[in-house]
Amino acid sequence: MTFVPEIAVILQFAAATFIIAITPGPDMTLFVGRALSEGRGAGFACMSGAFTGIVIHTVLVAVGLSALIVASPQAFMVLKAGGAGYLLWLAWQAVRSGSAFAPEKMKGSGAHSLFQNWLTGLGINLLNPKIILFFMTFLPQFVSAHDPYAPQKLFFLGLLFIPLSLPLTATMVIAADRFSGLLRKSPRVTRVVDYLFAGVFSAFALKIITAQAR
Repeated sequence: MTFVPEIAVILQFAAATFIIAITPGPDMTLFVGRALSEGRGAGFACMSGAFTGIVIHTVLVAVGLSALIVASPQAFMVLKAGGAGYLLWLAWQAVRSGSAFAPEKMKGSGAHSLFQNWLTGLGINLLNPKIILFFMTFLPQFVSAHDPYAPQKLFFLGLLFIPLSLPLTATMVIAADRFSGLLRKSPRVTRVVDYLFAGVFSAFALKIITAQAR
């Protein structure tokens, strides 16, 4: 199959994917936060949205459009500003929601629908510079520019990112869902976690603003 890279390339890509997956980021913070506050289904819905974003990134790389964004500092700055603003909004929501893990919140209007969680996961992935730069600058390194099947191989590797990172992300969501029962028993602890997630999102927003396209 001409669209499948050599096994050595796949192994190298798998190692890079593992490093990306275990590196804390706003996407993983979102999965865990929603699993803690709204249950396993919400966490998996956010994760599905993020994986949908991976497909979009892959298509952009395969057709070469993403290279235009990297080449334009103005476009990259707009992208960073949008991502940082989105994360700050999520941080404000975490603080404003109060005791987000309280059982009554789960039954009221504070809970998000699966579609809303999916959209949130999609948005945070599309605006995540770590993922954007990985797909724009690092993914193409696994395919030769002179390879006539380069677009197909880029598409294959981009989609391979999903099953390679799925075991780790799914495990985090499941663990968070099981841990949520303990948090709901202590309002003081849950409030601390609210501020913790707000601080993490704010830190990532700052990191996005100071990131440089290379």
